[in-house]
Amino acid sequence: MKVKILSHTPEPEKVISMAAKLCYSAVGVDQIEENLTPESIDKFLNMLISIGHESPLEHVSFTFAVEGISRACSHQIVRHRIASYSQQSQRYVKLNQFEYIIPHHINEIDEARELFIETMKKDQEAYDKLVEILFEKHYNKLIKSGKNEKEAKRSAEKQAIEDARYVFPNACETKMVFTMNVRSLYNFLNHRCCERAQWEIRELSIEMLRQLKQVAPILFRNMGPNCVQGPCPEGNMTCGRIVEIREKFKNL
Repeated sequence: MKVKILSHTPEPEKVISMAAKLCYSAVGVDQIEENLTPESIDKFLNMLISIGHESPLEHVSFTFAVEGISRACSHQIVRHRIASYSQQSQRYVKLNQFEYIIPHHINEIDEARELFIETMKKDQEAYDKLVEILFEKHYNKLIKSGKNEKEAKRSAEKQAIEDARYVFPNACETKMVFTMNVRSLYNFLNHRCCERAQWEIRELSIEMLRQLKQVAPILFRNMGPNCVQGPCPEGNMTCGRIVEIREKFKNL
């Protein structure tokens, strides 16, 4: 798994402070930056977060590039709806040898790992064969319709991989670029850093948070699963390790 912050709103903590300052004082746009020292920004943001005034957080966004995650993971990511997503297309990109993610528990058992890898090989073989069969059908049809050879090959391959991709598993590796504002990131991290989150998206969210803390340490100082700042909301399904979890994210 690779995670990288591609870009973000310049001076993210200052921008949010200015937006919030406008809400609580009589200043105009020309005075909005006055007296915003690093110390005052720290104090102001801590106050803002503590009272739960989150709308100013929406003025700052972060864009991430991610690769080496499964389609199972990407399906969970896109459930966070207030965000923008771009994902590598299996419709336009022919996968001559698809990469795949092996879950940790499967990888730890020889028999399970061998079965998993063999299944992935069969999926690739099925994909290749389907592409071959479908390509021939579409190519012949296009030639008969009057297309030249170059156009027919290009269009036939596209149509072939469009349907052949259906045999690929959830384990199939994918790449994404996505953008979230800070308010959406708080929600994402609260849910996905939790021990009850699926392991892959939890690893992703923790690495995202580690990098976010480097860029905006005040904004993400106390971020992590919900139990970092309050009681565990999981009820009987709690992991029961709240002290350990709080220490982990404090030192992330």
